[in-house]
Amino acid sequence: MVNLPAQISRLLILRRFDALKTLDFTFSDHLMDLVLKNLKGHPISALHFFNLASKQNYFRPYFKSYVKLLHILSNARMFDETRLCLRGLVDLSESGDLPVSLICDELVTVYREFKFSGTVFDMVLKAYVEKGLCKNALYMFDNMPKWGRLPSLRSCNGLLSCLVRGKDFHTAICVYDQMMRIGVAPDVYTCAIVVDAYCKDGRVVKAMEFVEGLDKMGIDLNVVGYNNLINGFVEKGDMEGVDKVLGLMSQRRIVKNIITCTMLIKGYSRTGKMDRACEVFKGMKENMMVLDEKVYGVLIDGYCRDGNMDDAVRIKNEMLRSGLGTNLFVLNSLINGYCKNGLLFEAEEVIMTMVEGNLKPDNYSYNTLLDGYCKRGLIDDALKLCRKMAGNGVYPANISYNILLKGLCDYGDVEDALSLWQLILKRGFIPDEIGFSTIVHGLFRKGDFDKALMMWKQALAKGPTKSTILFNTMLSGLCKMGKMIEAEQILEKMKETGCSIDEVTNRILIDGYCRAGDVKRAFEIKEIMDMEGVPASIEMYNSLISGLFRADKSKEISKLLSEFHAKGLSPNIITYGALMSGWFKEGNLKKAFHAYFEMRGKGIAPNVHICTIIISGLNKLGRTDGANMLLQKMVDLDVVPNLKQFYEFFKFDKIQTEAQKIANTVDESVKGNIIPNSILYNVAIAGLCKCGKTNDARKVISGLSQRGFVPDEFTYSALIHSAATSGDVNEAFMLRDEMTEKGLSPNIVTYNALIDGLCKSGNLDRALRLFHKLQSKGLVPNLITYNTLINECFKSSSKSEALQLMGRMTKEGIAPSVKTYSGFLSSLLQQGNVDEYTKLLDEMRKAGLETDFTRYRKPFEGNYNTFSFI
Repeated sequence: MVNLPAQISRLLILRRFDALKTLDFTFSDHLMDLVLKNLKGHPISALHFFNLASKQNYFRPYFKSYVKLLHILSNARMFDETRLCLRGLVDLSESGDLPVSLICDELVTVYREFKFSGTVFDMVLKAYVEKGLCKNALYMFDNMPKWGRLPSLRSCNGLLSCLVRGKDFHTAICVYDQMMRIGVAPDVYTCAIVVDAYCKDGRVVKAMEFVEGLDKMGIDLNVVGYNNLINGFVEKGDMEGVDKVLGLMSQRRIVKNIITCTMLIKGYSRTGKMDRACEVFKGMKENMMVLDEKVYGVLIDGYCRDGNMDDAVRIKNEMLRSGLGTNLFVLNSLINGYCKNGLLFEAEEVIMTMVEGNLKPDNYSYNTLLDGYCKRGLIDDALKLCRKMAGNGVYPANISYNILLKGLCDYGDVEDALSLWQLILKRGFIPDEIGFSTIVHGLFRKGDFDKALMMWKQALAKGPTKSTILFNTMLSGLCKMGKMIEAEQILEKMKETGCSIDEVTNRILIDGYCRAGDVKRAFEIKEIMDMEGVPASIEMYNSLISGLFRADKSKEISKLLSEFHAKGLSPNIITYGALMSGWFKEGNLKKAFHAYFEMRGKGIAPNVHICTIIISGLNKLGRTDGANMLLQKMVDLDVVPNLKQFYEFFKFDKIQTEAQKIANTVDESVKGNIIPNSILYNVAIAGLCKCGKTNDARKVISGLSQRGFVPDEFTYSALIHSAATSGDVNEAFMLRDEMTEKGLSPNIVTYNALIDGLCKSGNLDRALRLFHKLQSKGLVPNLITYNTLINECFKSSSKSEALQLMGRMTKEGIAPSVKTYSGFLSSLLQQGNVDEYTKLLDEMRKAGLETDFTRYRKPFEGNYNTFSFI
């Protein structure tokens, strides 16, 4: 019987390729294996037979044939042909979904059978790296030492680069550590890649330690490595770290190149140090460096971020004069800068220039302008731009729709936002976490809890969401509505899904508990954050300051501020606003004014919020002359010209010295920081209402309405409160009805005013009926609601009703305040019930209200002294 494989092999060795046609045989995997084994010492013949098999219509060589040919060709040092064969094997493994372990097992089997050199292993590793198949390459890298082969340094560097490009930084560091263990010595390129991996993983300090330790290894890092390290610090915004790297470069005589200088300009620009950025730019020109578009681009971008458009345009013109052309990055920076400054016409001109200059605007160009329109409420212009985008072949993506959704929600058009949402779904877009969060946030701001919950359920229907952003948005909305029980349920859901609880989550919860009056729980969360080493934030302390004031624990403010300063935090305008608001609430004008003047001493100019707090605080304390004088000062500066008619309703008598000083600080230097808006108008209206001038307030509203002012929930709440306080409850309810007819939803503040008015007019039963209707109106009673009703219950000798209310508020997660307990204490005091009185005081102590303990204990302490003499 003729040995067909041997016959074929003999003809191939003799190069009688045409004679193969006379043989009657069919290609098969088995035949291929036998022939290639016979031809292991004849690479050209083996390659010819393999190519012949590959051209057959009915047959393709399988992976074992590729592996054998790889060994044959690499052993013959036919490396070009080996690489071509390797590409075929890699393509075959991808298309046939062959496990890398199967290929490697065959490589080892043939290696041991043929007893050839192991060069092929490193070539396979390199092929996987070049193809970007990192997992396959890692398998080869991990197993080569077991097969008695070491990867080459070049292949290792390629694998490291591949991992860093794929953002698998942790694995890259592990590969480097393994290189050191198996004896593959790194070079400067290896070290530069490792530095890049550390930096892009956010471990810049570790990267610095790595660089400093290279001396012991006898390796001098090149400028590429130092540039990677500088870029790491720049991305962190740590220019002090950059200065340390520059010092290290100077010590080791590493000369900065154009990339180094470009990153320095970028770093200084991003941190607002444009003077330093300009120094670097000037130094580059003095050192005769050839400046390119990237250098000019980062400097232009810096000026645009800084809002300095004149200098941005100046540098752009200089770039054009030097013979360089503009590019998309530069023009997008200009668009961004103009939009940030509100110069939308100029931003539009840049886009027109791009179109005319055959430089096609991209999604970023259009989305930046889209955001500019939306931030200023120009929604119609934004929608027109979307149509223009599509006409120019740039179709809106999720980010475009998210910008539109936010614009609509921010300007109160939540229903239009929901309509847009339905359109997005119809067009087949899958909304992302930002889109869901934007809609949920808008619905919460409108007070529409039911629709917000429905949207949340839609997000969950996509599968158990692990979006921290979406969870935080939901928590924030619930906390601001005072629904802490529901917020805790969301928090549990967050833990169940394995979604990470971050600093923002804890900050939202702290703010929520502070708003609900449960400052004890807020401090418990803070303690957990401290133990876990979570950095303290100024936002958290601002919430705690407001929370202590709400819980009538102002005596603890001093201690909190000391801790605040000890942690290296500096108060901002919100901190001072919280302090002023709290001290005004406490009636402590001296401390409120002290907070204001301390703020001014630190160079912080008052904004509309601060002026509102002061005017509102003075009005509430009956210091209407001081409040009106401050408002008059703002009118004199033409900051609020529409309020000039306001002053015909007031008579100025005695002016308080402190208020005069504050008015003197509101001068031209802070004019730009005070933006007149509905809040300030509402405060002026509230001032009139506080003085009992409800009719005059309505005249002011009528005048302002002709100038575009739209009365909102706050406006009506002030009018309703004024009417209710003056005893005209019917007028208050008529105002409530007028409010609802205009499409405004009365909030809990409005109903608190109505309940207070009913209580003061002796209508406790009607007040309680209104209270029980709150839930059906989608409103949640707060501490003020309960305190008002409990206080009136005791005045009306309805102790059982007061106890029921107390039980309900604690069940709803609202912590009683000193004011809540005061009614019970007064009642027990009148009854002479020492045991119950003492028991209640102990309960207050446990609730963290011990600072007010002595105020309520003294009446019975006198009795105890009397009893001791009997």
